Amino acid sequence: MEEETEKWLQHYSSKQKILLVGEGDFSFSVSLARAFGSAANITATSLDSFEELESNYGTEAKANIEELKALGCTIMHGIDVHFMSHDVNLRPKLHDRIIYNFPHAGFDVIWHEHDSFSIMQHQGLVRGFFKNAREIMKEDGEVHVTHKTAYPFNKWDIEALAEEESLCLVKKVPFCRWDYPGYLNRKGSGWNCSSTFPVGEASTFVFRKSVTESVIDALSSCNLDN
Repeated sequence: MEEETEKWLQHYSSKQKILLVGEGDFSFSVSLARAFGSAANITATSLDSFEELESNYGTEAKANIEELKALGCTIMHGIDVHFMSHDVNLRPKLHDRIIYNFPHAGFDVIWHEHDSFSIMQHQGLVRGFFKNAREIMKEDGEVHVTHKTAYPFNKWDIEALAEEESLCLVKKVPFCRWDYPGYLNRKGSGWNCSSTFPVGEASTFVFRKSVTESVIDALSSCNLDN
């Protein structure tokens, strides 16, 4: 049988085991699946239930999910990044790429993005994501976080949060939404959750396990096998 041709969209390949978390209307997952012609290696997850997605995004999310399923995608709802490494369906699978686009802890009418309390909430979200992501990524895998880099979003200090979980930055690539045809960056929470937001200055931060931690993990795995 002839080997299937590998297809790429920016940093992502049809042969990579890809996990997407925090999906809104699932349009980013669809963009990858269409480029690959398959979603067999994609697991796309949302914090929202299917019913919440329908309420927030109407028929668009439903149509995207149906298209993904038809292309072989694994869809999971109610996946909290703080606990995803404990999920019985996610933990056995190690991923080449774990993607979190524009993480956000939600909107509060009392706080603004530049308030220290708001920034701490966002940092808590990202910290929990990194802690769990490193448990379900391959030793040579990567964690990708796409994030705004202008003030006040640069105050989240994404790189330092990753270092706390022994993840090191290997590159930082400017992000352009138009590189992903069909992708709509939704707000995801609040009364106008289905609205898009201006991306402005943003980058995809690419992290890998630090060399020391990778060696320790490999030795631990060997000891468990024995």
